Amino acid sequence: MNIVIYKSISVFGIFRTMMNTEIEYTLSSDGLGFDARYNGRRIGYITYVRVGIDKLIIDYTNVEEGFRNRNIGLTLVRSVANLARQQKRRVITMCPFARAMFNRYAEFDDIRLMNAH
Repeated sequence: MNIVIYKSISVFGIFRTMMNTEIEYTLSSDGLGFDARYNGRRIGYITYVRVGIDKLIIDYTNVEEGFRNRNIGLTLVRSVANLARQQKRRVITMCPFARAMFNRYAEFDDIRLMNAH
C-alpha cells in the first residue's frame, strides 16, 4: 500500500491516504516529539531535545517495519521542522534517519544548524 498524502487538516493533524485510511501526526504527550498513529495505534515516533532558546536536537526516529517506505518517517521529520520554524529554532540532527532527510531535501536548509555524527 503506497501512502499518498493529499489533504492535511492541520500542520500536525491528520493526513488522508489513497485508501481512505488516516495517519495522524500529533505532538507527544511529553511535548518532546511527535507520534504517528494509524487506526489509533502508534506506528512511529520522533523525539527531540530543546537546547537553549534557539535550538532543537532530533535524537531518534522510529517507524514500525510494516509501515516503512511510506514517507511516515519523513513526515515526522517535517513535523519537527515545522515546529522549529514556528519557534524560530535551528535543528541539529543526531538521528541518522533525520540527518539523511536533512541532507536529501533542501526544504530543511533554512533550519539546519549542523549534522552531528
